[in-house]
Amino acid sequence: MRMTQEELNQLMADSAQNAIETTKDEFGIELDGSVESISVVDDVILRWIHRYKDQALEDNAVFTICNIYGAYIGEIFKALVGGNWRYDESDQDAPYVVLEYSGKSYAFAGICYQRLVNDSQIHVQNYFQQAVDNNLQ
Repeated sequence: MRMTQEELNQLMADSAQNAIETTKDEFGIELDGSVESISVVDDVILRWIHRYKDQALEDNAVFTICNIYGAYIGEIFKALVGGNWRYDESDQDAPYVVLEYSGKSYAFAGICYQRLVNDSQIHVQNYFQQAVDNNLQ
């Protein structure tokens, strides 16, 4: 899937907006694009499981949940620190999007996946804060 940088940027901005709208529609919770709202994302990710049980862990749902919230967090990082989205196709069976800044890649969708699927003790807010701290020292 070849995509221009502009198309990828638009896709990620649209995905972040989808996270805002979906969270409001599903849970009545406002995501305002602030750094503080990332702690709310930690809660919302787990709410998907509480509300939809095993359905939230089906492949399509996991993909969607992790990508919209990963885009949301990444867009906040971009606004605060900077960076560019990159579509990584090095594994043709599992392409993914990362945010790159200052020679580092941040897999915001990946940390959402870890919280949703593997370990509810992992916090996307901590990952985000570490990424910010690594670049604003």
